[in-house]
Amino acid sequence: MELTAMRYKDYVWPHNPATYSIDFARDVALLKAAGGGCFLQDMGMRCRVMRGEGEFVGANAYDEFKRLATVFYEGGAGQLIHPVWQTAKAHFVTLRLVQKPFVDYVQYSFEFREAQGFFEDDLRMIWSAKESGVHSDTEKAAQMAEETLYHTVRSGDTLWAIAQQYGTALPELLAKNRQIKNPNLIYPGEKVRVR
Repeated sequence: MELTAMRYKDYVWPHNPATYSIDFARDVALLKAAGGGCFLQDMGMRCRVMRGEGEFVGANAYDEFKRLATVFYEGGAGQLIHPVWQTAKAHFVTLRLVQKPFVDYVQYSFEFREAQGFFEDDLRMIWSAKESGVHSDTEKAAQMAEETLYHTVRSGDTLWAIAQQYGTALPELLAKNRQIKNPNLIYPGEKVRVR
């Protein structure tokens, strides 16, 4: 079986890296109960971390490494197409020379972190409002305070994380959502009023 070439943004590896690994992790919070005992609350998945090592060999090995480094320096998230992992939007966070490079041989390692995208749409909306100059910061803040806003619960969401995401305290969030009887029990698709 021939594997497809690994790609990130517009860079295509001339041959796939020698080793790959992927880390999956989940955050769990320990909540102490009054009178003793404790509960574990699932805070959701962390971003996947994809690591590997490879080498460039041949007359243009160091030039190939420089092309890869140029992609690293661009910054921002891009599409990572990997021969084994599923395709992911990721940030190129580490590029390391494993040994002193030679013109015809370069050994390197890399790390990508999956882009979660939780806040990207909100940031784009705020940025475009600032760019347009339609509202001053005070007018925009007053308008946002008047608007009712709901969050649609996704798998892995918790009320604590939702409160953090929208810059509010958990008791305030619960006061706006009297229909939630158990703050540790929310379901995907449920609407939570955040403003």
